[in-house]
Amino acid sequence: MLQIKQLTITHKKDLRVIVKDFSLVLNPGDKAVLIGEEGNGKSTLLKWIYNPELIEGYTETQGERICTGEHPGYLPQELPAEEKEKTVYEYFCGEDAFGLQTPRELTHLAGQLKLPPDFFYRDQKMDTLSGGEKVKAQMARLLMARPTILLLDEPSNDIDIETLEWLEKLIMEALQPVLFISHDEMLIERTANMVIHIEQLKRKTESRCSIAKTGYRQYAKNRAEQLASQEQRALGERREEKKRQEKFRRIEQAVNHDLNSMTRQNPHGGYLLKKKMKAVKSLEKRYEREALDRTEIPETEDAIFFKLGEAVKMPAGKTVLEFSLDRLLTPVSGEEEPRLLAEHLFLRIKGGERVCITGKNGAGKTTLLKQMAEQLLSRTDVRACYMPQNYEDLLEPDRTPVDFLSETGDKEETTRIRTYLGSMKYTVDEMNAPMSELSGGQKAKVLLLKMSLSGADVLILDEPTRNFSPLSGPVIRAILRQYRGAILSISHDRKYIEEVCTAVYQLTPGGLVRMETEKQQCDRNGQD
Repeated sequence: MLQIKQLTITHKKDLRVIVKDFSLVLNPGDKAVLIGEEGNGKSTLLKWIYNPELIEGYTETQGERICTGEHPGYLPQELPAEEKEKTVYEYFCGEDAFGLQTPRELTHLAGQLKLPPDFFYRDQKMDTLSGGEKVKAQMARLLMARPTILLLDEPSNDIDIETLEWLEKLIMEALQPVLFISHDEMLIERTANMVIHIEQLKRKTESRCSIAKTGYRQYAKNRAEQLASQEQRALGERREEKKRQEKFRRIEQAVNHDLNSMTRQNPHGGYLLKKKMKAVKSLEKRYEREALDRTEIPETEDAIFFKLGEAVKMPAGKTVLEFSLDRLLTPVSGEEEPRLLAEHLFLRIKGGERVCITGKNGAGKTTLLKQMAEQLLSRTDVRACYMPQNYEDLLEPDRTPVDFLSETGDKEETTRIRTYLGSMKYTVDEMNAPMSELSGGQKAKVLLLKMSLSGADVLILDEPTRNFSPLSGPVIRAILRQYRGAILSISHDRKYIEEVCTAVYQLTPGGLVRMETEKQQCDRNGQD
């Protein structure tokens, strides 16, 4: 069992309260998902639960953590820098339990994660693995240690659909408590039986944390109904209050008028009017007391808002990309010989198409997308923008969001950029913070905003939704679905594939194979 009592976490730099008086009990069988907008402190909370020392450098904390006799296992959002230069074998040797695994156990674990049996002994550097392979390696090492509590920060990031389904099964069948952060709505809907919702209200000056022992869909439904009911009740009370106040003012004005005109001529009548005025004042005080008890208008974190490609006009028949490649090889890495990933590749994209490439981890999707991006970015008849899987490929760690988005640096442009960043839920401090201090979701927002400001008519997106919360995800999908240009993307996000993409291809060793989405299958079956 894990117990947290009255935890308050305050950021040292801007004194922002991440959580206040937060208490939680996790029992065996609990599968709790931690949700909230990007940059709200979900990862900070998860780190504290695993080891409070991990956040001592940038936070002040008060509260109690009780996990006596427990052995928590923690999956960080990103592979620690000191681990990236190790070989795969060296990385696993860093876990004592690795040496205790039998060949049969390692083969079984590799099979579960869809990894080759020799994966654990590779001399390949961890940093050269695909994003999905890195996550799988971390999950494998974590499971070897047999933790009694699972703390998972974005375990669904970068892994292929087949492994996502394995992860869902792992979480659902886990006997130990599981607390996880994920941006994969489908995984959350299928696995979570408890929702912990962190919100930053009033321009991130006030923290609120809600805990519901229910599934995510039910939580979202209940929350929407409760907020709508509370808002309706609050607005109704204010309308009634306004009517009472107007009636009260009319009575007060009438009594004042009569009092002024009658006091000298009719002392007895003036006395009665004064008594009436006293009753009016008493009524006013009663109304004031009632106003203190009225229902508050519910305050929630607003969803992000931005527009993408409103001015884009691309003819539907225009050939945006016609790409062919005989052999796709792994990038050159040190002395390692390039490996053949796929061959006989061909892809044609027309204006208005929204294409997604899927495939197993390590199949070469990002390598392929980079080559396609080079071709598109060099073209003069289209305006292409690229969002890489690794944001640091484009974002310099010392630059601020305002600097990155500025073209001229003039005052008018800076004001406009700050307004746009505000619509993406950035505080003033975050607008001026170096990129290295921002969360993955905040970095993703900056890149999307850059695309919006550039007027791009072709978007090249490597896992575009992976760092957006389940609260922002629907907004991002709706914006991309309405985009009038062409989209070339890689994704394992099943909701993105279903709701946004008009064509899906799977990268296989033999080339790109056109796939049907679940919606297309249903449409076809309905016609049959």
